[in-house]
Amino acid sequence: MYPDLSYLLHDLIGTARDNAFSIVKTFGLFLLLAFLVAARLLKWELQRRERLGQLPPEPTLQIPGQTVTMADYISNAIIGFLLGFKLPYVAANFTAFQQDPAGTLLSTEGYFLGGLLGAALLFGYYYNIGRKQKNLPVPQPVNVYPSDRVGPITMVAAVGGLLGAKLFAVIEYWDRFLENPLRELFSGGGLAIYGGLIGGGLAVYYYLRRHRIPVVPILDAVAPALIVAYGVGRIGCQLSGDGDWGTAIGAIPEGWFLPDWLYGYDYPHNVLNRGVPIPGCTVDYCSVLPELHYPTPVYETLMAFAIGGILWAVRKLLTIWPGALFCIYLFLNGVERFFIEYVRLNDLYDVLGLQLTQAQIIAIGFMLTGIIGGIVVRRRGRVTTSDV
Repeated sequence: MYPDLSYLLHDLIGTARDNAFSIVKTFGLFLLLAFLVAARLLKWELQRRERLGQLPPEPTLQIPGQTVTMADYISNAIIGFLLGFKLPYVAANFTAFQQDPAGTLLSTEGYFLGGLLGAALLFGYYYNIGRKQKNLPVPQPVNVYPSDRVGPITMVAAVGGLLGAKLFAVIEYWDRFLENPLRELFSGGGLAIYGGLIGGGLAVYYYLRRHRIPVVPILDAVAPALIVAYGVGRIGCQLSGDGDWGTAIGAIPEGWFLPDWLYGYDYPHNVLNRGVPIPGCTVDYCSVLPELHYPTPVYETLMAFAIGGILWAVRKLLTIWPGALFCIYLFLNGVERFFIEYVRLNDLYDVLGLQLTQAQIIAIGFMLTGIIGGIVVRRRGRVTTSDV
């Protein structure tokens, strides 16, 4: 396993583990890659739909001197202060930061003068931008397309998704939260994927409504990006050993012709340090699970990429059925997650006599929403290119 980048580089080029590269956590790295992949796929699909006339631009007027507002000055001064306050402290206490990044960043320790300098630098930078903009001759009309807003949309989805994922994880593990609320809130683990989808979806919906962007075409455009990004994120789960493994198995069955790790894996050096000590190990992550477990992140990655491939292949055919692609995504996403839960480790809830996990309950909602949505799309009928 590769809990952080230093372990991956150790296997690739032989450098020491737990070195400076340990601050780059593998799961966080792949989470970032997932957002980048989603942003790229979304931009391509938005541009295609814009060429078809499905997503018109928002006419805006760029007024000299008004691009940088007082809110920009205040927010960036705060950001500059935090960076100046914390970054020098992290550099001076790098060993402590390696061992506990979240605890070091969230502590009240730092350099006040560095914070003042950082605030002054960012404030001055934006003041210079605003001063130059005042020299523009006249207001400039600009057409802003949805594809021009992929960056803000991705950022809104990331923030809303992380908040939603953490909220759903807190609800699912309420007893653990009550034992130590701050640890659970600020830990890097404990993220519920469906909470992330719901939280990110609500945040993006608010953003789209605010900028008068049609919601249904955006839902269709984002569907392939969402499921492919999910698969990329699950690669990070597998490589880091973040606890998303499946139930324990006895042994690899006879006749299994694929690599053994595809059937069962014991996750040595997992990022949670769960299991039993590895004999002779002297690095920071020295635990291995005592039993083999189903590598469910691998299965989910393969299924996510397969679903993404299907959605990408049929997206052009379904352009004349607004909402259909997203409904298919909801249904297939629900099917995938519902059945993978049977070999994953999660708490069970009694629902009408059935023992289901939180993810299975939400997956059923996804499947039903996809089916009902598909019926609504079918009744509305097709649209021609000239209609959109």
